[in-house]
Amino acid sequence: MLISNTSPNDPAPSWSGIFGNDNPLALEIGCGVGDFIVQMAVLHPDLNFVALDFYNKGCIKTCKRVDKAGLSNVRVLRAEARSFIEACIPAGTLKMVVINCPDPWPKLRHRKRRLVNSGFVDYLSRFMRPEAELYFATDFVDYGLDVAEFMAVQPGFANQLAPEKHKVTSRGNINE
Repeated sequence: MLISNTSPNDPAPSWSGIFGNDNPLALEIGCGVGDFIVQMAVLHPDLNFVALDFYNKGCIKTCKRVDKAGLSNVRVLRAEARSFIEACIPAGTLKMVVINCPDPWPKLRHRKRRLVNSGFVDYLSRFMRPEAELYFATDFVDYGLDVAEFMAVQPGFANQLAPEKHKVTSRGNINE
């Protein structure tokens, strides 16, 4: 189920109307080809998932996976995250935010372009419920370490992995 791009002049959607229920809202930023969002939606049928990606190809593949799994608790949108959140997510409504492997901008001079930074997390927190969870994963060690470092002092967040700042999986991926 693909919802078209949103315009800043459009009214915010009625998520309960779109999903047909009042379940809490979860957001995945960068759904890729949809494998993760399908697994999450199966594991959490009590949540309504909005899966964002900036690329048509990923959105189309995600839609096919969602349809094949017969899921009614996922909507897929082609949108830029900040603009979408600002226009479509009411403050204090997100129960979960997942960001898996965003563009790492590995060159030192490009790192300022990384999506996940202290400013973005602060911005995102306005749209999250007080008990909401933020999941971040990357396969670039330096990106993961940067996020783990600033999240340790990010106001309003508590590290569920404490006293560790991050978790390294067997592949060397860092999860926050």
